[in-house]
Amino acid sequence: MLNFIILALVTAQRLIEFVYSYRNSKILVEQGGFEVGRTHYMLLVTMHAAWLASLWWYAWGEPIHWSLVIVYLVLQVIRAWALMALGPRWTIEIMVTPDEVMQGGPTHFIKQPNYLVLAAEILVLPLAFGLWWHALLFSVLNGLMLYWRMRIESEAIAPLKRDPSVTEP
Repeated sequence: MLNFIILALVTAQRLIEFVYSYRNSKILVEQGGFEVGRTHYMLLVTMHAAWLASLWWYAWGEPIHWSLVIVYLVLQVIRAWALMALGPRWTIEIMVTPDEVMQGGPTHFIKQPNYLVLAAEILVLPLAFGLWWHALLFSVLNGLMLYWRMRIESEAIAPLKRDPSVTEP
């Protein structure tokens, strides 16, 4: 029963984030932003859906390691801080806006705090159910996905660093 509650809460969180991201993307487009890397986005969503769906399948009935659940909860506090700092700039898609530079919140300490938290979540939650192979598999997939994503982001914002008036790719 506790496995169900943990996974239901994580699933609800991810669905709320999806809606929040969609809303934020619309706001950014209205402000002159644009999306890049659409193929990446579809693969990212598929990978995360597979991560969560497979947790529902394999974590069911497994013993819970509460210390790792607590670590996961601490990660959620850091994630919330990052999302609040980014505000409407936070999206699942890669959205580029003319005012791309972000300085506040946890980005003051770490360049990509949300990516770091996400990588830790993908590792920690399966381990909370003793699923080391799941944690390893999806950590590797996520690492590859983040590498690809950061390259797309860097290429997309490079013209903005040279000329902030650029508004299209």
